[in-house]
Amino acid sequence: MGSQEVTDWQGKHVTVAGLGVSGIPAAKVLHGLGALVTVVNDGDDERARAQAADLEALGVTVRLGDGATLPEGTELIVTAPGWQPDKPLFTAAAAAGVPVWGDVELAWRLRELDGRKPAPWLAVTGTNGKTTTVQMLASILKAAGLRTAAVGNIGVSLLDAVLGEEEYDVLAVELSSYQLHWAPSLRAHSGVVLNLAPDHLDWHGSMEAYAADKGRIYEGNRVACVYNVADKATEDLVRAADVEEGCRAIGFTLGAPGPSQLGVVDGILVDRAFVENRQKNAQELAEVSDVTPPAPHNIANALAAAALARAFGVPPRAVRDGLRDFTPDAHRIAHVADVDEVAYVDDSKATNTHAAEASLAAYESIVWIAGGLAKGATFDELVARSAKRLRGVVLIGADRALIREALARHAPEVPVVDLDRTDTGAMLAAVQEARRLAGPGDTVLLAPACASMDMFANYNKRGDAFAEAVRELGA
Repeated sequence: MGSQEVTDWQGKHVTVAGLGVSGIPAAKVLHGLGALVTVVNDGDDERARAQAADLEALGVTVRLGDGATLPEGTELIVTAPGWQPDKPLFTAAAAAGVPVWGDVELAWRLRELDGRKPAPWLAVTGTNGKTTTVQMLASILKAAGLRTAAVGNIGVSLLDAVLGEEEYDVLAVELSSYQLHWAPSLRAHSGVVLNLAPDHLDWHGSMEAYAADKGRIYEGNRVACVYNVADKATEDLVRAADVEEGCRAIGFTLGAPGPSQLGVVDGILVDRAFVENRQKNAQELAEVSDVTPPAPHNIANALAAAALARAFGVPPRAVRDGLRDFTPDAHRIAHVADVDEVAYVDDSKATNTHAAEASLAAYESIVWIAGGLAKGATFDELVARSAKRLRGVVLIGADRALIREALARHAPEVPVVDLDRTDTGAMLAAVQEARRLAGPGDTVLLAPACASMDMFANYNKRGDAFAEAVRELGA
């Protein structure tokens, strides 16, 4: 069952690792195909017991509180993407010669089930910007009149997309490094690695392993491997990939594009990749002002989305119309309000240093609200690169001292307010302190560079608290 396509699931012993957004649909689909499914799950809480009861009512076996032991007779494991590769379950599987697939791999293998004509996948990964780029791409594809959906790590099940009743012409697929790790046979129409920065290293074990898993998105690409000209590591992954003959390397850049690149010239997004005589010709696609918000890293996202869409044959007008129609998700450089000539911007989604640096680069004079759980990150590079933009800093959260120390080293002249509290009410105090530091024309920017769980349930709740505090200022 390793590299061979499975056509008859009847009676196959399949173990699904993990309840949750991918495990439960996988268990149901496999059971429906006639497989003998056992679900193993580390947790044994009230929610897990309720989920288990639903599956057991269908005839699925569920083992709660033991995700380490390989059930006897297992012929295949389908794992939730977050389960780490060094778990005892996978060590036992390797020793027994049992293959391990993720939900993405399962969806890829099942896409031709019952003689279906599968939709090609345009695949997106990267440390930051994945969701926005996939949503932009779907918007562009829809503007071209194509039946499409944004699926994958974005929260929409790929299994539902490939097995549901709705037929698609093409899918815009967001893939995490976890999902790519467990998807050895995925072969996209075209793919992009938006950027690479240290993230999830506890899971992957090293930056090299993390990059290699991201690079899997290029394996077997048919038309285009899209890379970031400003991030050489992404181009290196293209060079290392084994692709189909005729597949092209396509770069995107915030500067003027060379041949086989998309870029920006005089406020215009320009294509010199998917045009005739690309040595001399260029095609206008959209204006920078068509991108919301027109921050540098978001323009890069738009160029990456445009490159994948153009690789699929989408006309230039659809790129412009799709970008105009696109509205970013909440908490991604979202303008909350202007109060006393100061702009307040919520980028709570900037949960790591790479994302925060991109956010800080979008504004000239900033009062920065930062801090939370650092997840092992260091802040010297971020602060050094952003110091000239900082008018003041307000620090919150458990690991704020790490940022304070980096500021002392690289921006000693910038005033810093260190709020010695981690309760959720700290956000109102932070916004009030930021208002005190800001002057007309400044931007108060929540770009924490940290995770939120020390104070909030998630980054959405953190952003909501910021927006509520800003509204109190203007009341």
